[in-house]
Amino acid sequence: MGDVLTKIEIVTRPDNFEAFKQELAKIGVNGITVVEAKGTGLQKGYKETYRGVTREISLHDRIKIEIVVCEVPVQQVIDLARKNFNTGEPGDGKIFIYELANVIKIRTAEEGRAALKNEQ
Repeated sequence: MGDVLTKIEIVTRPDNFEAFKQELAKIGVNGITVVEAKGTGLQKGYKETYRGVTREISLHDRIKIEIVVCEVPVQQVIDLARKNFNTGEPGDGKIFIYELANVIKIRTAEEGRAALKNEQ
């Protein structure tokens, strides 16, 4: 295979996601996976009253963005994520970086860098 494949996972608030997605496209990242998530970290929970019932909310709405890159520098993606999601407040999220052994495109059986291309 020869090429380094890297998976970048970003867990953050959904705010500014559209701007982030547009900036990713400008640097050549066009394949991403986004999952709605709930999570907690250092932030404290809060109480909410709905129809007279008070309950403790300890999980916050988040998204998990998954990106696999080979040609686009990982640091560029990290810099864009920090630029778009950093508010300086607790809950901005985390970035996880993994080296991948391989990627296989199911339809064509292409592997590695070729599996990330979107050619017909």
